[in-house]
Amino acid sequence: MGRFAFKRFLQMIPTLFFVMLVIFSLMKLIPGDPALTLLGPEASPADIAAFREDLGLNKPLPVQFLTYLRNVAHGDLGRSLIYRADVLTLIKERLPTTLALSLSALSLAILLGVPLGIFASMHHNGFWDLCITVLALLGVSVPIFWVGMLMIVVFVLNLGWLPSVGLGSWDKGLWNVVSHFILPSCALAFQSVGTIARFTRSSMLEVLKQDYIRTAYAKGLRPRLIWERHALRNALIPVVTVSGLQLGHLLAGAVLTESIFALPGLGKLMVDAIMRRDFLLVQGEVLVIAILYLFVNFFVDLLYALVNPKIRKSFGGA
Repeated sequence: MGRFAFKRFLQMIPTLFFVMLVIFSLMKLIPGDPALTLLGPEASPADIAAFREDLGLNKPLPVQFLTYLRNVAHGDLGRSLIYRADVLTLIKERLPTTLALSLSALSLAILLGVPLGIFASMHHNGFWDLCITVLALLGVSVPIFWVGMLMIVVFVLNLGWLPSVGLGSWDKGLWNVVSHFILPSCALAFQSVGTIARFTRSSMLEVLKQDYIRTAYAKGLRPRLIWERHALRNALIPVVTVSGLQLGHLLAGAVLTESIFALPGLGKLMVDAIMRRDFLLVQGEVLVIAILYLFVNFFVDLLYALVNPKIRKSFGGA
């Protein structure tokens, strides 16, 4: 297992380098001059030149990229141009909100998606299977921002059950904080519920076709025992992988969700940075989200190897 983990970790290094190269390149391809945007049209050529020199924008692109790599290796993501604060500090302040939102949405997606997928497979080609399949396709197809706005109209404006914006305050009690996360979590989890339900249903149907399931039925085992002990355990192996990958999807989807519900997380910070041309902050946030996504994939692979010994053996692990 240790050999497998080490090899998977080494594979992350070139991926991370490629991600940094793409992030750096995309920031340079964005039209407009950051110096002119931030200093304004009234800035003198001398001020613009000094600003570009201070940020190293007057150097060749390969030199800028090498400087960027060196700074990242030392934990320096630069200084925000609009907040006048260290980028890494800003990300640390906002990261807990985004992680809390993404993890709560993932938990909700698993708690709803897995049972729905199992229930659909139990009623294969029946009425309930059709209903759940349609709902899953609807969940995958509907944009997150539309779901969020619809929830605000229904549960906030019409029913008045839940708050629509902000984080809430711990001074007002636990429910005040939890209530502010309910709608954003549900909106963010909507697509993932459909994805996990579809994968669970397909995986269960595939497992139920296997010979050992037919053998279990032939031995006279109770259907419930066959489903719980034989089918479900094996069917959930690919679902584990899909669920882990959904966390990366939810981290990306948090950009829209946090903007709609005015949550002070990485998503809202990202939108502000893009709108105000703070390329250093955008670079830092995208890099942190990419690193989180890579490590999520890494831990999912480890979990998958624990469940399926064939994966470990393919990498020469025990």
